[in-house]
Amino acid sequence: MNVTKRVGRPKIFDEDLALRSAVDVFWTKGYDGTSIKDLTKAMGINSPSLYATYGDKETLFVKAIKHYMDNGNCSPLDALEGTSDIQDAVGSFFNEIINLSTQEEGRPRGCFLSSCVATCVDSVEGAEKLMAAAIVESEKRIAARLEQAKEDGQLHHDFPSESRARLMFDLRQGIVFRARIGTPSKILRNYIKSWVECVLK
Repeated sequence: MNVTKRVGRPKIFDEDLALRSAVDVFWTKGYDGTSIKDLTKAMGINSPSLYATYGDKETLFVKAIKHYMDNGNCSPLDALEGTSDIQDAVGSFFNEIINLSTQEEGRPRGCFLSSCVATCVDSVEGAEKLMAAAIVESEKRIAARLEQAKEDGQLHHDFPSESRARLMFDLRQGIVFRARIGTPSKILRNYIKSWVECVLK
């Protein structure tokens, strides 16, 4: 007797692309402002597929955070690490934050973690832990770049890399907040020189 193996129904959507779309929806509308209908529309799937693949809204949100973190979504850090002169590198870091925070209407601005995730760490299980890990990782990368500049002789041997890394991270958040209340990019860029001096003095 021949037994025909039943083939499961193939998935008709790209899970990574769907998660990217979920990130954009949460980023734009916020966790509380995002509905399942918003998510299914953006992700191109129906509700049963969403629940079967990603779980409920809270579980999907945590998966969206992980997806964002795992895919190197941090062009300011890339700019910092990809520029050889440390003054130019720190300036590029701040300039890229401004670019992201003031980009055209209709696209998410700034950083998903600071713009969206930070607002609901107390209400979504797992979000606080991921947020804390992202902060630690960001500060480690900044400090490592400053340490490299010390090795290259661009910074003094006793330059406090870790504390200045924390300062750069905190300045980053301030830029995002200023941009969110409508401060023009031209005005923000006028501050870059003083931020660089503050970090590297």
